[in-house]
Amino acid sequence: MIDKLGIAHPIIQAPMAGVSTPELAAAVSNAGALGSIAVGAVNSDTARQLIQSTRALTDQPFNVNLFCHQQPQRSAEVEQEWIERLTPHFERFGANPPAQLNEIYLSFLDDPNMLAVLLEEQPAVVSFHFGLPATTWIKQLQNRGIVTLACVTSLNEAQLAIAAGVDALVAQGIEAGGHRGIFDPYQDSGMTTADLVTQLASFAEQPIIAAGGIMTGADIAAALNAGAAAVQMGTAFVLCPESSANAGYRANLCRGAAVNTEITSAISGRLARGIVNRAHIEIEPHNRADVPDYPLTYDAMKQLAAAAAAQGDEGYAAHWAGTGAGLARSMPAAQLIETLVSELHTSLSS
Repeated sequence: MIDKLGIAHPIIQAPMAGVSTPELAAAVSNAGALGSIAVGAVNSDTARQLIQSTRALTDQPFNVNLFCHQQPQRSAEVEQEWIERLTPHFERFGANPPAQLNEIYLSFLDDPNMLAVLLEEQPAVVSFHFGLPATTWIKQLQNRGIVTLACVTSLNEAQLAIAAGVDALVAQGIEAGGHRGIFDPYQDSGMTTADLVTQLASFAEQPIIAAGGIMTGADIAAALNAGAAAVQMGTAFVLCPESSANAGYRANLCRGAAVNTEITSAISGRLARGIVNRAHIEIEPHNRADVPDYPLTYDAMKQLAAAAAAQGDEGYAAHWAGTGAGLARSMPAAQLIETLVSELHTSLSS
């Protein structure tokens, strides 16, 4: 698996949208692991710029991550009730809520221009989140020599990814920070990383990449011993100076053992694990069906978070983080890779 990805170390930096940058991806790749950039929240022109910017900083392989979500099912009633639910929070900062919710992100499933960019730029690796593109698209990418990865959270999703012909499976456990990669936003197995890796290793011929709650070399060793060929780590890289995490995000992670993470749908409309904030405590409804579909909910929350941040309040920000967030370390990406590899070797030899 490592040979196929073209990396020296079994570590993949997770492409956390809003945090990953060309600088971070390049630093990770230059250190012998696999760096990643996220293009799910940008258009094809910006994606091309990000790929080219990363390539200018490294001649090593890197991953480009895509969102493969289904189009949102619109409900004027649900959306209006959600706006009304958020109105007191906007008023707290003297701001007006949006008149309507907009689909701010275009899914890769509906974006042939993004496919064209990938076929032309030919990054070494492309990964899929929230689902799978058409098998014909997967084949076109592979025909250009691109390795394809699919995030799966259950055995059923893994079987769908295998049938689609992807090269490797990213086994995302419930401990992972950021968005759950579930194909159906209302169906989550809740499997842990260890359980998912163990079960996939029993039948999948494709290499398995463990993701979720992995913060140290000892965690990497445990995943490899369970049958994973590599690991994907996101929260571990947020405090690196090359990431684009802002001061509030970094301050939250630096609380160490006091960092508390939970899963909420109130920030984006999809289940996602982050540092507990007002969205988790004050906005998350009891009925999941009351939340507009992704990315409609994200449109409103981003506006609310911006209004709050303008007054120095980070209480609505999407500070994605996994269950091991308290173990995040503030050091350059290359140094972090070196530290993780050293810890891994120690764990494997003990």
